[in-house]
Amino acid sequence: MMKGLKNLFLAACCALAVVGGTANAKPVPLDRIVAVVDKDVVMQSELNNRIEAVQRQLNSRNIPMPPDNILKKQVLEQLILENLQLQMGQRGGIRIDDWTLNDAISKIAKRNGMSVEAFRKNLESDGLSYADAREEIRREMIINRVRQRQIAERIQISEQEVDNFLKSPEGLASMQIEYRLGHILIATPDNPTPEQVREAEKKANNIAIQLDKGANFAEMAITHSSGQNALKGGDLGWRSADQLPSLFAEQALKMKDGEVSAPIRSPGGFHIFKLNDTRGNEKHMEQQVHVRHILIKPNEIRSDLEAQMLAKSLYDKIESGQDFGELAKAYSDDTGSALNGGDLNWVSPKSLVPEFQKAMKDTPLKIVSEPFKSSYGWHVLQVLGKRNSDISNQVRRSKVREILGNRKFEEELQVWLREIRDQSYVEVRL
Repeated sequence: MMKGLKNLFLAACCALAVVGGTANAKPVPLDRIVAVVDKDVVMQSELNNRIEAVQRQLNSRNIPMPPDNILKKQVLEQLILENLQLQMGQRGGIRIDDWTLNDAISKIAKRNGMSVEAFRKNLESDGLSYADAREEIRREMIINRVRQRQIAERIQISEQEVDNFLKSPEGLASMQIEYRLGHILIATPDNPTPEQVREAEKKANNIAIQLDKGANFAEMAITHSSGQNALKGGDLGWRSADQLPSLFAEQALKMKDGEVSAPIRSPGGFHIFKLNDTRGNEKHMEQQVHVRHILIKPNEIRSDLEAQMLAKSLYDKIESGQDFGELAKAYSDDTGSALNGGDLNWVSPKSLVPEFQKAMKDTPLKIVSEPFKSSYGWHVLQVLGKRNSDISNQVRRSKVREILGNRKFEEELQVWLREIRDQSYVEVRL
């Protein structure tokens, strides 16, 4: 009994001590809600931390700070939009596991030319917690996935839009070939005498002979050229044909990389050119295979073993002389190719599943493969031809689609963000 009373007394004394101690202490502000966002909230501590991060960023870039009330309003609005997107990600089952997060952090560190440990120390030296930085990166990755999922389906790019871009001045400029020319000028004076012309020509021919024997073009330019870029080794830098003088462009268009021209006369003297490099005209070659196949899928009434046995039976029939195309029309479960006798036409191997790629590679031309299994079922295939195809045009059009897609993405993103903000319950409590 006495022991119980003693414990109660001690507890009461502790409580009084706490009250007495806090009576003279400065009040410590508690965290509070600054915005209700649908089924979640934004806390004052989140707002303060983000404001500090923005201030550090602006200071590091020497950008003047906006008034506090404007900065606070802007940052809070950003947090509200992020919160809405994170809630959408949660409802959509979007998760970033630690392995994916670690891989992303490793790539960020590599882009900044440092190891993960150095990246971590760099954050800490700036007063940032590595744990907080990890969670911030995780948040950004979730938001990016939500945006890709929501906005990608809103973007459509027609073939006409691609054509229009390619014909526009911007499109022509972005797809234009550029040349990196070296130039040596053996100048002649205004109104030169025949003797002066012969002397300049003799000197130019002598330089051309030395270059042909392997002399360094840049060194010869520095030593002998009267051109404006002589001290740069005659290097004119990267220029498109329409940015070059007519004589220069004319030579660039008909030279191969590394080729040196013979001396060329102009009113200003004798020119020697070297085409150091070109860009923008890369050919994209792709190996393609002309193949046909028969696919037998397991299903509710056909087991995997039965599918394998049917594929083997069809293989035996083809080997005995029956027509591949007719058997494909009658039996193949690939409805897309069955009507064409199993013909997939010319395809890129990398567009097919690994098992199909391997079978194509291992099967000689015109020979029918033995049945093999992929994730789709059991196949029999025949390689009808192989070729290297120039897909430069497809690559070019794909690049244009990417450019137009990025533009439309930014436009649609702003529209979408306004939509989700307007459609959500948000109560600001600043």
